[in-house]
Amino acid sequence: MNILVIHGPNLQLLGSRQPALYGTADLASINRELHRLAASHQVMLTIVQSNHEGEMISRIGAARGRCDGLLINPAGYTHTSVALRDAIEAAGIAAVEVHLSNIYAREPFRHQSLTAGVCRGQICGFGAASYRLGLEALIGVLTASQTAQRPHQPTPSRRPARAGSTSASRRRR
Repeated sequence: MNILVIHGPNLQLLGSRQPALYGTADLASINRELHRLAASHQVMLTIVQSNHEGEMISRIGAARGRCDGLLINPAGYTHTSVALRDAIEAAGIAAVEVHLSNIYAREPFRHQSLTAGVCRGQICGFGAASYRLGLEALIGVLTASQTAQRPHQPTPSRRPARAGSTSASRRRR
């Protein structure tokens, strides 16, 4: 299973940018935690951070057919980017949106997410743990999807006969 993680604009400043709002965890520590969690589930991660909308869109487009899922913190683009929303939708992969802060408890312009509507879910307000919770949710969604796509294996109604048993002896005659 391969998952693309995208950190949006200004997230390279985590740990020093408004710690009362975003917490004290820096991006490197969040990425280490994501890699640790992914490894425990045998999941491969590709993690990128970009301040550029076009680069984020290109990464999402390139993930189509290569990645099973997308964990994304669009940051400020959450509320402004129709193009990012369209890229997520066009990629056709399961996506989970995360935010460190509770965007619904902030300024009114942050209450609308243009990207959440094309994601499987959204997790916000739990600081750095939002990423862990989001990755766990995404892995769960992808695992359930893979399980549902496997062909059903019929369960034998009886145990196979062992050599030397009565039924095996009868078949030899």
